[in-house]
Amino acid sequence: FKLPIFNPILIGMIIVILTLKVTGLGTGEYQQGVKLMSWLMTPATVCLAISMYEQVQVLKKRAGMILAGVAAGAISSIAMVLVIGLLCKFDTDLILSLLPKSVTTAIGVPLSQLTGGVAAITTATIIVTGIVASVIGPFLCRIFRLTDEVAQGVAFGTAGHVVGTAKANELSPLTGAVSSLSLVVAGLMTALVLPVLVNLI
Repeated sequence: FKLPIFNPILIGMIIVILTLKVTGLGTGEYQQGVKLMSWLMTPATVCLAISMYEQVQVLKKRAGMILAGVAAGAISSIAMVLVIGLLCKFDTDLILSLLPKSVTTAIGVPLSQLTGGVAAITTATIIVTGIVASVIGPFLCRIFRLTDEVAQGVAFGTAGHVVGTAKANELSPLTGAVSSLSLVVAGLMTALVLPVLVNLI
């Protein structure tokens, strides 16, 4: 329908929740039933590299700008969670669970577990972050007149990880390719920064 609210992940999540409520199935049974689909998430994410390969010349040419944008986005995301968490006096384990909110679950959940966070909270936060980024991202691009495809890709990939990248692919092949690269770089940066930052909390 070309409306951001009709996000496949959001709709899928609502259908799953309603189905579990109506049938009375527990989350354990559900997880057991979708094991194969969960396993397929990793190769599906790797498939995003195809769009990067097709746009490799542009990515090389603008690599400096992309890296600077991703670094700014990843660091500001972590800083915002930390500042808000400390100001609101959140428990340390809650802050640690929220810190990897802008990276894909494949990176965020192990990071959360490694640093002492709660994996379930991290997973929920990552999903919500991705959905929000993909739903309001196009609107924010219009409001702030962010028309450059590379800049849009950096924004979607860094803030919205895989879900944001799915939306970026709808905008243009270049935006999708930059978003794919950005989500990988943001994940690596977060994985390097978080363990160091945890010692300061």
